[in-house]
Amino acid sequence: MKRILFTLPFIALIHTAHATEATTETASPFSANLTLASQYVSRGFQQTWGKPALQGGVDYNHPDGFFAGTWASNVSDDFIRDASIEWDVYTGYSHSIGDLSLGITAAYYFYPGAKTTADTGHTRFDYGEIIPEISYGPLTVKYAVTYTQDYFGNNSDTLAIGDNKHSRGSGYLDVNWHQPLGQGWSADAHYGNQRIKNFSAASFQDASFAINKELPYNLSSSLIYSKAWDKEGFYQQYSNGNPNAKVSNPIDSTVTFSITKSF
Repeated sequence: MKRILFTLPFIALIHTAHATEATTETASPFSANLTLASQYVSRGFQQTWGKPALQGGVDYNHPDGFFAGTWASNVSDDFIRDASIEWDVYTGYSHSIGDLSLGITAAYYFYPGAKTTADTGHTRFDYGEIIPEISYGPLTVKYAVTYTQDYFGNNSDTLAIGDNKHSRGSGYLDVNWHQPLGQGWSADAHYGNQRIKNFSAASFQDASFAINKELPYNLSSSLIYSKAWDKEGFYQQYSNGNPNAKVSNPIDSTVTFSITKSF
């Protein structure tokens, strides 16, 4: 039976910025966040297999535009074989000129202990991306390019396509629109297009729409509808490859509720 491995996670990175009243103290360059979500969905894929997710991160932002951080979430081994955690690390630089902002990020995604089956040489899911981005007003466009040998373990061995091919150079177009609605409410719209190099059958697109509300005590909440789609149902009978593994469609439409505490 053909092994179907797949794609993605990226990064659901949550950044916070606060500024309230003038103070003689210098604002700390460090911030942190903690999120409880009904599930973890990234690029349209249900990475906790529909179960709750606990997520958190720490960020450093220098006034000159340099930033670095780390973020983590639990994941399901029904989705990623032998995995329980996704751990992301990233660094980069951004610069703003009025409403225009330019930046670049280098990110790496770890899945400790996760690997494919023995007959595929224990390919790991870990991968890295370089992500240039441009923002103007409410619109942000990013393009994440895989710099590691494989994108999320996609190669000829794991996908049973071609001979000795890898997926370095895969790209993810990430388009986002953020719209404040007043009184602490806002809306986000997203479209993504993941091209997996040398394996076009495994490429996919995704979209989401979110309603957000700022709450007291540095809390915020989000209600998100998301869905992904692929060519000819490539992921509709997805399995992690374990004997008697659960089979499902991880890119089906779904709704997620989350609440985040910022520090």
